[in-house]
Amino acid sequence: MSELESASTLENNLNSVEEAHPTTDFVIQFWGVRGSIPSPGSETVRYGGNTSCVEMRIGGKRLIFDGGTGLRVLGKSLLSEMPVEAYMFFTHSHWDHIQGFPFFVPAFAKGNCFHIYGAIAPNGASMKQRLHDQMLHPNFPVPMQVMQSDLKFYDLFPGDTMQLGDITIETGSLNHPNSAMGYRLTWQGRTAVYATDTEHFGDRLDENLLHLARNADVLIYDACYTDEEYHDPKSSKKGWGHSTWQEGVKMAKAAGVKKLVVFHHDPSHSDDFLDKVQSQVETVFPNCVLAREGMILPVI
Repeated sequence: MSELESASTLENNLNSVEEAHPTTDFVIQFWGVRGSIPSPGSETVRYGGNTSCVEMRIGGKRLIFDGGTGLRVLGKSLLSEMPVEAYMFFTHSHWDHIQGFPFFVPAFAKGNCFHIYGAIAPNGASMKQRLHDQMLHPNFPVPMQVMQSDLKFYDLFPGDTMQLGDITIETGSLNHPNSAMGYRLTWQGRTAVYATDTEHFGDRLDENLLHLARNADVLIYDACYTDEEYHDPKSSKKGWGHSTWQEGVKMAKAAGVKKLVVFHHDPSHSDDFLDKVQSQVETVFPNCVLAREGMILPVI
């Protein structure tokens, strides 16, 4: 499929959902849905190859979760709306969740303001330090100080609850190497949970995530693998920090989740492979959707 056809597919995805719910005050838009490494190419056109970046527009505020390469695409879309104020929340600083930040064009423009939140890393590094360090030589030619927008940094700790106007944001620890943090957003009785880069426990449900996802309208869940891949005796994925769609269904059912979003697709999973996953998930949890770039999901 050509780049022009790919752009047309993305535009159709956006338009079809926007027309269905044109006035919703709580919407989720997916700008990057892939895990580990960007995977562009003819086999990933329909679901997308950019790494993690999810935008939530809630009651007039713009919240951005993670800064993978999808953040670059979001940034381009914001150029027509400047000046921009947004709130950015990072789950952790593995490369696929921060690699879009140096290419986030609105951050380089005066008049924009970004409130940036993240947990302290196990080694004591703040999110500000980690974003700063990835833009230092020899890794990157332009330091973060070149960004002319107003960047405000805040430290969060798992278990913290904060208010952003009338939006309640709860946080919780996720089971991931070097730690990660999940987020629960509640506004006017509606709730969405962003829980990516988390690995299930073999003998029990993760109590932190179960609490975070309780009775949520939408749960965005890291289902990088299938059970078959995770337990493959020749190439097991145990300990890699990611989960499966089967475990996502278990969590969604136990937590009373209304809609499950399968997220953080493995870079080796083609569009055809993910189509099969969609069909399989629907047989056991009908109100489930696989995340696609450009998809807009109303929280209703």
